[in-house]
Amino acid sequence: MADNISLIIADDHPIVRQGLRQTIEKNKRLTVAAEAGNGEEAIKFIEEIQPNIAILDVDMPGMNGFDVARWIRKKDLPTEMIFLTMHSDEDIFNEAIDLGAKGFVLKDSALTDIVECINAVAQDQHYTSHALTSFLLNRSKRAIQMSEDKPLLNDLTTAERRVLKLIAENLTTNEIAKKLFVSPRTIERHRYNISRKLDLQGSNSLLKFALLNKSKLL
Repeated sequence: MADNISLIIADDHPIVRQGLRQTIEKNKRLTVAAEAGNGEEAIKFIEEIQPNIAILDVDMPGMNGFDVARWIRKKDLPTEMIFLTMHSDEDIFNEAIDLGAKGFVLKDSALTDIVECINAVAQDQHYTSHALTSFLLNRSKRAIQMSEDKPLLNDLTTAERRVLKLIAENLTTNEIAKKLFVSPRTIERHRYNISRKLDLQGSNSLLKFALLNKSKLL
């Protein structure tokens, strides 16, 4: 990433944005190119400016930070993502990481953590607020356990592995169906069979498994 780093801040609280901007721009390498009060504005600025990093509040009216992240992934933009949240919630943390976030910062420590986080992300490293270290450890343990307990990828058919690979690319059922020239119902049947074979339950479990095992889905 370039020596001069451009950022946008998306948060629906002006005071939060102001505090972050003041803290960030004390570092001469960092420039806040725009501020957004909601997800729609964030997308507009990201598309126009193509910043190095987008700082996204998880909770925003209309499109939230996760919606913006999905849009960034779908557009395959080079903008890295840092999520802000006031919630010390492991499910939110895992969803952020699954969406490709490099940084995850709690709002109550944002003014002390944000520059360190930006510098880490700019060097292609991950950064998480220190209070959430246990979430990272839990995630690592689950990944190890999943690799040990689920050597079942070999049980999938070629078609199922292809569908799982496209799920890992964050494509919807309809998008996968168009790509493979089959009906959405066929893809839904594949999704059901994959989940059954891998013993996955819950609406996001298949996506999480696909993302964690993306490198194995060649």
